[in-house]
Amino acid sequence: MSRPNSASTSASSSSSISDFDTHLHASRPPNYRPPGKAWIDPASLPNYGEVKHIRGNAPEYVKQLNSNTFFSYGVGDEDCFGHKVGKNVKFVDVNIDRRQERQGRMEATTIAEVQVTKYMLNGAGMLHGGCVAYLIDNCCSTPLVVLGLLQNVNGVGVTQAMNILFHSPASLGTRLSIISTSISLGGRVMTSRCEIIDKDSGRAVASAFLNKMQPGAPKL
Repeated sequence: MSRPNSASTSASSSSSISDFDTHLHASRPPNYRPPGKAWIDPASLPNYGEVKHIRGNAPEYVKQLNSNTFFSYGVGDEDCFGHKVGKNVKFVDVNIDRRQERQGRMEATTIAEVQVTKYMLNGAGMLHGGCVAYLIDNCCSTPLVVLGLLQNVNGVGVTQAMNILFHSPASLGTRLSIISTSISLGGRVMTSRCEIIDKDSGRAVASAFLNKMQPGAPKL
């Protein structure tokens, strides 16, 4: 998603972000505080998109900051890798499972959708494995961002490892549902899992585990 360049658009965007930031502070729980020494602080990113259509029991400020992180950090500007794919991803559900909260564990799940376009195909006319990896890397990161926002821990990090299983092909026009769920969120390492499903047939296209970590300061 490209960022506006003109002065007038920037001024309008700044005003919109300022108004939204005021709303965010009103929506946040009293104990919310931005995580310290964050690699990427979701609260510092520009506002991307409307989230009122997104289902799920996550607070609206969490849905918004998750969207901001995905589109600003994960997708980036129009000259970034995979932008034509990432900009078309739509989040439809952000949900928090608190059933094990007393045992010190919460679970976050996000559901995103995207339709396979010509920019996502390989030479055989099927969804490219590299495109699958791109979608998983970005989408499977989001439940960790969500959980981090709720626990005052930075859940952005950088990808350490991905283990992807490819189950079946997806052709042009296939509507994909990308279901991502947190597994663990530690101080340095965090893990989530993902399934990519053909929304119409229910057929599994791919599944994966994703490990992320908080980057340390570079050592010379």
